[in-house]
Amino acid sequence: MAKLTTKGLLKKSKSRKPSELLNNTRELLILLNADKDVREQKRKEKMEELTKSMLEIRTILYGDGESEPNKDTCAQLTQEFFREDMFRLLIASLPKLNLETCKNATHIIANLQRQQVQSRLIASEYLEKNIDVMDLLIPGYEEGDIALSYGAILRECIRHQVVARYVLESNHMKKFFDYILIPNFEIASDAAATFKVEYGLIIIPDCKTATIRCVCVLILLSLTQLAQELMTRHKSTVAQFLSNNYDWFFQEYNSQLLESQNYITKRQAVKLLGNLLLDRSNSDVMVRYVCSLDNMRILMNLLRDPNKTIQLETFHVFKLFVANENKPPEIANVLVTNRSKLFRFFGHFNIEKEDMQFEADKVELIKEIFILEPKDIKDFSSVLSFREHCQIAC
Repeated sequence: MAKLTTKGLLKKSKSRKPSELLNNTRELLILLNADKDVREQKRKEKMEELTKSMLEIRTILYGDGESEPNKDTCAQLTQEFFREDMFRLLIASLPKLNLETCKNATHIIANLQRQQVQSRLIASEYLEKNIDVMDLLIPGYEEGDIALSYGAILRECIRHQVVARYVLESNHMKKFFDYILIPNFEIASDAAATFKVEYGLIIIPDCKTATIRCVCVLILLSLTQLAQELMTRHKSTVAQFLSNNYDWFFQEYNSQLLESQNYITKRQAVKLLGNLLLDRSNSDVMVRYVCSLDNMRILMNLLRDPNKTIQLETFHVFKLFVANENKPPEIANVLVTNRSKLFRFFGHFNIEKEDMQFEADKVELIKEIFILEPKDIKDFSSVLSFREHCQIAC
């Protein structure tokens, strides 16, 4: 069967008006979501027709490679799409679509999130009134081989502050930690419910094929990119969330992500942590975080990670503990006790590219540890506990 292309489509049929095109697409989606009584041959024919319609919509929004999109046509299509609640229908239909149509649907939705009509973001207005559609979209990470499509759409939706706030305040937020661990995903067609993947330092139980291995990595990257987008784009919303949910959030973040055995999870988690704590909007959260001995224990252990990238990202967070002018006595005492070992470590801690700021930060960190003096502390149990569990000998 010849591959369907934009040029081929335009040669075979005259472009339809946005309203006509969307009405036809809507009818096809409803049919595909109907009962299984529809004959297989008819379903196949309708899927081919839908594939053409989705490609035509994408061509309107992105152009055909020879001409730029028409702004007026894009504006009309955008208004019609959200007025007719096509967003909801398309999200619900993703599991029924073939790979090519699903890919086009993802690109269409992503584009429509950014389309402005008379300086208004129609998508943002729609989602504010239909925020419950996120309850259909977020569980898409459990849909196995199309989880990447759901993830790409969700990342685009989080650009809107109303969506980010809803996700942060919803019960879905806690599920993201489970998704990132990927213990029970059915990745790719007919894959087992549990599997093992070894990809670099990634280990997931019971997976065999290289295809599944790659998809697992892509889904993990998709989730970490989603976390980055969700936790950094809307600063005031994120600051409020972290302030209200500090205890459970960082307990999960530390244990599930920073202490993960998964290389990608750990690397992205420590990088995101640095971005969060160094953001001025989160200054109160940063102060609270760097006053915790348990948090510093985790970072000191990450400094010993064999991967240089993780070590460097950890360094940018660890220096906040050292720079804190109001260190709790237990933190100051652990730094003093480990002073000689830390000096040896940072004396050999270098990066490949010359970086004057990194060298300056390292010198300042060593200086701060050097001038530290032990502090009186009434209860040494926290320090002793740290010594028992720390991988860096005290």
